[in-house]
Amino acid sequence: MSQSQFLTLCLLPLAIFTLAFLAIPLGRLILAAGEGDAGWAIYLQILQTPRYLSTLVQTVLVSLAVTMAALAISTTAGLYLVRNRFFGRDALLSILTLPLAFPGVVVGFMIILLGGRQGLVNSLTPGHVVFAYSVFGLFLGYLYFSIPRVLLTVMAAAEKIDPALEEAAKTLGAPPHRIVLDVLLPALAPALIAAGAIAFATAMGAFGTAFTLATDIDVLPMVIYTEFTLSANIAMASALSVVLGLVTWALLLIARSLSGTTVAAGG
Repeated sequence: MSQSQFLTLCLLPLAIFTLAFLAIPLGRLILAAGEGDAGWAIYLQILQTPRYLSTLVQTVLVSLAVTMAALAISTTAGLYLVRNRFFGRDALLSILTLPLAFPGVVVGFMIILLGGRQGLVNSLTPGHVVFAYSVFGLFLGYLYFSIPRVLLTVMAAAEKIDPALEEAAKTLGAPPHRIVLDVLLPALAPALIAAGAIAFATAMGAFGTAFTLATDIDVLPMVIYTEFTLSANIAMASALSVVLGLVTWALLLIARSLSGTTVAAGG
């Protein structure tokens, strides 16, 4: 067997998987969007319908807010954990990455236990504050499972930074904030862009948490679900799915071009 034949044989399972589980379903999804009464004008209908347009904008804004917050929190925590060794560090890191083990429904349920009508915050505050079913509650839920993904990426990149660069900056009299701005952040920039793209893509497509919490708000995964199951509007559900995929894909493409590294979304 020649080398080319061996490589072809090794790539055959990947080709079969790509065709059967990615290309064909995606092609069918795109075709289904144009099979409704509006035809391919259904995408224009999305932009002209206030509910669909506001849902798209709200989903993007929530995902961007989650991404920014996750980057800020995870970068600070990641740099501290990489630069310091202390008792309980491993336990703290395990707690911070624990959300990776939870599905979205469990995360949503935890937010309800915290900020729901029978939640902890409601019972402790004089005004009986309830936020679990608002955009803020959804933001917290998304942030909860975004932090571990960003944290692990940032820590892996921070461990590769040469400590001599920081020592040189200190020797030259650079204050701590200049070391962070001029040394650490530029070195972490590719990892931050990649991690931010992962957090954004995960928040855009998250369904379990939204399904548990989104009683008074609409996000694209929930609208797609209701259009498909309750309204049997397969064309609109398909079109919204395509729009969701295009927005996420565009962000991942931009992130990959900026970071120069492979960006993969986890869901």
